[in-house]
Amino acid sequence: MLIIEDDPSMGLVLKDLFELNGYEVDRALGGPQALQLMTRLPAYDIVLFDMMLPQKSGFDVLREARRAGVDSPVIVLTALDEDDYKLQDFDLGADDYVAKPFYTEELEARVKAVPRCSKPDDDRPDGLVRFGDIEVKLNDRTAHRKDDEVSFTGLEFEILAYFIEHQGCTVNRKQLLRDIWGISGDITTRTIDRHVASIRNKIRDDPNHPRHIETVYGIGYKFVG
Repeated sequence: MLIIEDDPSMGLVLKDLFELNGYEVDRALGGPQALQLMTRLPAYDIVLFDMMLPQKSGFDVLREARRAGVDSPVIVLTALDEDDYKLQDFDLGADDYVAKPFYTEELEARVKAVPRCSKPDDDRPDGLVRFGDIEVKLNDRTAHRKDDEVSFTGLEFEILAYFIEHQGCTVNRKQLLRDIWGISGDITTRTIDRHVASIRNKIRDDPNHPRHIETVYGIGYKFVG
C-alpha cells in the first residue's frame, strides 16, 4: 500500500492502522515523491491519495500516473467535498472517494472492496451473473427471472452490463456518456437517470431502497449485485 498524505501525523496514523491489518506500507508527503513511488514497479496493490499536496497537485499526479499506465486502485482522501472535485477525481481514474473526517472502519471496508471492484471476474461461463432473482447472460445479452425473460432495450442492456462489469465501483454519469453514448466533455443529461429508472423497474429495484443499483449522490451509480 502507498499512502500519499502531506500531513505527517495523519500519514503515520494511517500507516500504523494498515500495518496492523497486515499491509506493507510506503508513504509519500509531496507530489513529486508521490508520482515517483506510484510509477515504480512492482505496482502497489492500493493507493490512499490526498489530493491537496505541496509542490505538485494531486490531480496532476493522478493524471500523469494513469497516463504512464499505473492501474493500482486509488482511493482519494480529501477534505474537499464538492461534487465537481469528486467528478474530477473519477474522471482522472480514482476508484473511490472518502471525505475527511472519516471513520477508520469505513476506510478499512473501502480498502477491502476497491481491489475487488477493479478486477472484474472474466471467468464466468457465458458471462453468467445472478443477483436477486435475476439471471443475466452477458454473452447472449439475455436476462431471466426464473423462467420468464426480462426484456431490456439494447441501450438498457448496455448500461446494465456496464454496471455489472464495474461491480462495486462508483460509475459517474460522464463515464456512462463517454463509454455507452460515445459523448465526451462536460455534457450532462437526465437521460441516463431515466434509463437507470427503467432498469430498476425491470429488476424490481426500489429506487427509495435500492438493493442492486445504488445512487451515489451528485456522482452516479454503483452496482452492488
